[in-house]
Amino acid sequence: MNKIERLINELCPYGVKYKTLGELGNFFGGLTGKSKDDFVNGNAKFITYVNVFNNPALNLKDSSKVTIVPDEKQRKLKYMDVIFTGSSETPDECAFSSVVCEEPKDDYYLNSFCFVWELHDKKLFNPHFLKHLLRSSELRAQLIKTASGVTRFNVSKEKMKNVKIPVPPIEVQCEIAEILDNFTELTAELTAELTARIKQYDFYKDIVVEKTKNSRRIKIKDICDFRRGSFPQPYTNQLFYGGEGSMPFVQVADVSEKGMRLNERTKTTISKIAQPKSIFVKKGTVIVSLQGSIGRVAITQYDSYVDRTLAIFTNYKIEINKRYFAYMLEMKFAFEKQFARGSTLKTITKEEFSEFELSVPEIDLQNKIVEELDNFETICSGFNEGLPAEIQRRKVQYEYYRDKLLTFKELEA
Repeated sequence: MNKIERLINELCPYGVKYKTLGELGNFFGGLTGKSKDDFVNGNAKFITYVNVFNNPALNLKDSSKVTIVPDEKQRKLKYMDVIFTGSSETPDECAFSSVVCEEPKDDYYLNSFCFVWELHDKKLFNPHFLKHLLRSSELRAQLIKTASGVTRFNVSKEKMKNVKIPVPPIEVQCEIAEILDNFTELTAELTAELTARIKQYDFYKDIVVEKTKNSRRIKIKDICDFRRGSFPQPYTNQLFYGGEGSMPFVQVADVSEKGMRLNERTKTTISKIAQPKSIFVKKGTVIVSLQGSIGRVAITQYDSYVDRTLAIFTNYKIEINKRYFAYMLEMKFAFEKQFARGSTLKTITKEEFSEFELSVPEIDLQNKIVEELDNFETICSGFNEGLPAEIQRRKVQYEYYRDKLLTFKELEA
């Protein structure tokens, strides 16, 4: 019998109490009454939507600036606050949680697209236990149901109040948190190594691209034609998904972060009913994401339909190596996305990127640069061989034990 089993047998042999979020705490909104100008040269720190979405434990080192005037009534983040994302383009990405696991040394404010759940009694929970619990499969299933919408989904705080969570003894929580933290620490180490390899590749890439600095610069609109993808409305109509004759439907999440390719499978397929109202894209087409994770570039490796959050490039007007164009596009967007509009959900319009200029040397030099960049990518893939797969194995292992350890028998009333 392991330590957790012993603790459960000793402290809660008949099960644990389940309580609703409404019983355990109150909800508070983020910043209010702010304009775009308040986020330019601010004097105080605020936590972004992306920070909350990406981190089960809030990263207080990753903050942006906002202007807060003296005596302004805005809620500051506190130790053990639980932050939830309030909206997203899909219900699956709503109500992601992030826990303030350390005492803030400075004043931090929360963006207006998220909200806080504050516990009445902070002694009931270990914050590291909460960060795992609220991202477990069972809790995510409950949280997703709190969101509703058509093209954008918003979380209902009233529904959030009814989400039930287990409240095991604190000794059990601490033991589970320690075990799960060990899993995530191992994954973090592997991810850091992979990130270092990617930076190495980007460094080599910059050296190669230096060769294009004296080349002519051409606006994207003069290089090729382009348009955004589309999808029939409303997104919630289940007749638009799956079924016989369905095809891959590419969204931002289906474009790999590296490698200029799509994931092997898309998260969604589009039905025959919806296909005439979307945009068909042939294998070998260059696309780029324009919203959220801006600048993900792919040369599609299978026929598909494409969402409105991506731009599609066709009908090249000049002599250009398509792979060279994709490389330059990726680098240009990596720079320009720093200045994209929006404080939380960044966006670049097709009107804006149509004016972006790319260096376009003679075709022989384009081909040579593509060969060198492809070689660098192959070398880095060799460095990384096994790393992405090992990271994925660790994540699967963590999720298995997380859901197993965080499943409790409910104590009968």
